[in-house]
Amino acid sequence: MRLRTRFALWLAVWYGGVLLAVGLTAAAFWADLAGWERDTLWPMVEARLTLLVLAALLLPFALAVLLRLWFADYPVAARRLAEEVRVLRTVNPQYRVKAQGGPELAELAGEVNALAEALEALRAGVEERVEESNRRLEREKNRLAALMSELAQSVLVCNAEGRILLYNARATELLGPPDNAQGGSPVGLGRSVFGVLDKGVVEHALEKLRRRLSQPSVHSSAHFITSRGPRLLRAQMAPVLDASGGLDGFVLVLEDVTRMMQLAGRRDVVLQMLTEGTRASLANIRAAVETVREFPQMDAGRRARLIEVIEDEAQRLSERLDETMLHHGETLRAPWPREDMQASDLVLTLQRSVETSLGLTARVAGGGEPLWLSVDSHALVQALTFIAGRVQAHAGVQEVTLELAEQGHHAVLSLRWEGEPLDPAVLHDWEEQPWAPPAEGRPSTLRDVLHRHDGEIWCQSDRLMGVNRISLQLPVTQPDRTAILPTGGEQGRPVYYDFDLFNQPGQTPELDERPLAELSYTVFDTETTGLSPSEGDEIISIGAVRIVNGRLLRQEFYEQLVDPRRPIRKESQAVHGITEQMLAGQPTIDQVLPVFHRFAEDTVLVAHNAAFDMRFLQLKEAATGVRFIQPVLDTLLLSALVHPGHPEEEHRLERIAARLGVPVVGRHTALGDAIVTGEVFLKLLPLLAERGIHTLRQAREASQTTLYAKVRY
Repeated sequence: MRLRTRFALWLAVWYGGVLLAVGLTAAAFWADLAGWERDTLWPMVEARLTLLVLAALLLPFALAVLLRLWFADYPVAARRLAEEVRVLRTVNPQYRVKAQGGPELAELAGEVNALAEALEALRAGVEERVEESNRRLEREKNRLAALMSELAQSVLVCNAEGRILLYNARATELLGPPDNAQGGSPVGLGRSVFGVLDKGVVEHALEKLRRRLSQPSVHSSAHFITSRGPRLLRAQMAPVLDASGGLDGFVLVLEDVTRMMQLAGRRDVVLQMLTEGTRASLANIRAAVETVREFPQMDAGRRARLIEVIEDEAQRLSERLDETMLHHGETLRAPWPREDMQASDLVLTLQRSVETSLGLTARVAGGGEPLWLSVDSHALVQALTFIAGRVQAHAGVQEVTLELAEQGHHAVLSLRWEGEPLDPAVLHDWEEQPWAPPAEGRPSTLRDVLHRHDGEIWCQSDRLMGVNRISLQLPVTQPDRTAILPTGGEQGRPVYYDFDLFNQPGQTPELDERPLAELSYTVFDTETTGLSPSEGDEIISIGAVRIVNGRLLRQEFYEQLVDPRRPIRKESQAVHGITEQMLAGQPTIDQVLPVFHRFAEDTVLVAHNAAFDMRFLQLKEAATGVRFIQPVLDTLLLSALVHPGHPEEEHRLERIAARLGVPVVGRHTALGDAIVTGEVFLKLLPLLAERGIHTLRQAREASQTTLYAKVRY
């Protein structure tokens, strides 16, 4: 509407100016004529006065049309050509300018495109050399990723301000939201470690590191215990040093010690109960022994009573120890390390051990579904090889069969042979016989191995078929699957890092004066029931992705459907394809917004046509108590800043993406649009810099001057 008004005013001024110029010219011409000339000319003018007035009225229109055609062919076309050349030069080398305007500008556009082709050929050669260097760096990165992803510990690397630079998937599992909380501060690049660990404890450990770094002879690491919800974590902190030996960051290795501490606490209680309970009995025994020793000539009756006291107290002690081991044996027994292992791998390892060590022929029967066991594989194979050797000596067999079957929550591993059966008493004796050689420390027995695995062993005989078995019950588990975060289609190990963040400034300067390239952003989009937030339309989907250090982190995203508790308008459903059935059972907006708010904290919000999305969020402030008060940048306004010569339809998201060379995937899904918007935003940053817009304040103030900033929802 504003453009039309300006054009109408411009046309009126032009029209009036031409009429005034024509009128003044005619008046001056008439005043310069002599009287006889006027008498002669006037009849001719009077006879054609209507035609002359009409010509005077039409003359401005003809001149305006000619000027408009010239303006479109040269000034406007030249301005648009400059904008397109800027896109080609800055963000999209594959872009080619369009031949618009007069023949001279069309020729210039052709020369620009030819120059772009030549530049592209040169760039390809440079990129090939750069790609070779990148491949070498990628190999180093993959080695680091392989190391980090295979570590059993949770690892975080942070800069001196506590911003996370590296983490592995184990850390994501361990430091996820507490069991009693929704959402929580997630682990992510650029986020503060103080959002997931107690700030006071971490800062105290950092202070210890700094003190130790000033004393070269002292081991420069620190340890501390902290909590994360119901979990108790043990952390080891090691320094990352800069070139001058100063503290540039730190590495945290975290371990969940909740169960270990619980067992230690229960063990202390049991030992205290055992100590207090046995003290009186030991005192009575000692007193009786001392009396017997002090009075060797006492009569037989008194001696018998003292011996009876000793026997009673010893019996009482024995019963107390038996009862303690019965009820608290698991607490007193130190946990033995076990590993997750495929049952088929265990059977094949046992088969090789039996054949190599004993010279027996060992066959494997059956296959079945893949089965995972939690075992100490080395001890188990050694113990079962020992049993197979005893069977060989007892029954004189030369061939055995190994069988594995799943029975409920356990697996049964059987050693089968044909021939002489085995007496259960003999098997019981074998349980007590040591099989580990003395060189390996305390001799181990089959019973020890059974205790470690909470297992049982028994033997069976089928005299009719002549088949005998020794069966061992083992614990079944699920494979340890390291949580791999979704990567939006990108392949790679679940390790995310950005060492450039070591050079990030501190978090204290005002955001407005920070360069755009150094800020962290949350790029988001919403899908809604309709286009009228003030008339009751609701959010039905939120998608967001983060930008840290100039990189779009596709693996760190937020995506959630929302139950709007109202129907979806048909015209909106035709766009995003979300149905009411898809939203049934999803959380409501008052549950979703606090989680999204935590995801977006400490970042600048970015959206396309942000006024629309922010209006939906603002209308929920009173109901949810959640306020998004951080700065907001709008790619629609930024596009209008860098391309003012483009018409309104050229500032739609897909048009901007095509112009800047950004592929559009997942359009009209909240997360898909957020990813496209993030890629567009990164392409707009150098174009803003070309126009002297470098800081957040400059971007916000410049955005407010655009026409689209006046739109209200």
